[in-house]
Amino acid sequence: MDKIIAMKKNIKDKPRNQKAINWALMIGRKGSKGFPGKIMYPILGRPISWYSINAAKKSKFVNRIFVSTDSKELKKLAKKERVELIDRPYELTTDEALGDHVFVHGYYEIKKIIEKENTKINTMILLFANAPTITGKLIDQGIKILNKDQSLDSAVTTSVYNMWSPLRARRLDKNKTLKPFVPFNTFGNPKTLNCDRDSQGDVFYADMSVSVVRPHCLEKLKNGLLPQKWMGKKIAPIHSWGGCDVDYDWQIPIVEFWLKKQGYKNKK
Repeated sequence: MDKIIAMKKNIKDKPRNQKAINWALMIGRKGSKGFPGKIMYPILGRPISWYSINAAKKSKFVNRIFVSTDSKELKKLAKKERVELIDRPYELTTDEALGDHVFVHGYYEIKKIIEKENTKINTMILLFANAPTITGKLIDQGIKILNKDQSLDSAVTTSVYNMWSPLRARRLDKNKTLKPFVPFNTFGNPKTLNCDRDSQGDVFYADMSVSVVRPHCLEKLKNGLLPQKWMGKKIAPIHSWGGCDVDYDWQIPIVEFWLKKQGYKNKK
């Protein structure tokens, strides 16, 4: 974090009349305990991380694309796809490192680059190497949403997963028996709750496919809402379906189904 603070101090004020552009930043690291090698795992004949890069390239409004990683394989892919690289420092590759801090690091590395150019950042398009359920059209929707409403901090892809309502979530107590993960009175009168998965309305999950954010969300990270503080406070949905970030191998068939629905075919 000391390095990030130092970066902030070294950023000079930009001249006026700059061209506002949209910058994409995808992050991914080589280490994964739950699903080793996931960011380069092949789906339909392509590395999983290729899909996020391709979505950014297909966007009508993304001007430049950066990849922050410590993975040699992902760096090789980025060079092949002719996108720009940011070296992810060791302290941001550990299990304890948060996506918040990786995005902030990448943001300030990008600001170093644009110091020499007559440009400024309109929006940051934040992507994960292990979240391939994204298209250029979804990215463009997010940029349009922020351009239309200047009061918003961000726009993020959301998928409706009513079958995963917090009402159905449980945790083990000290006796190893199941108890509500969230107290039922959080949802209103417990006597009116039932097992109908749609009874409490739609459950919107931030599926991590893309977050389109304003620069201040990264510059003033502490002001954002947990658990993804890079989204800021006033967050609009980009409506999607079936979106997810891949952390387990059992998710691969689901992602493959989603990609086929977008028109992707197996690359031989």
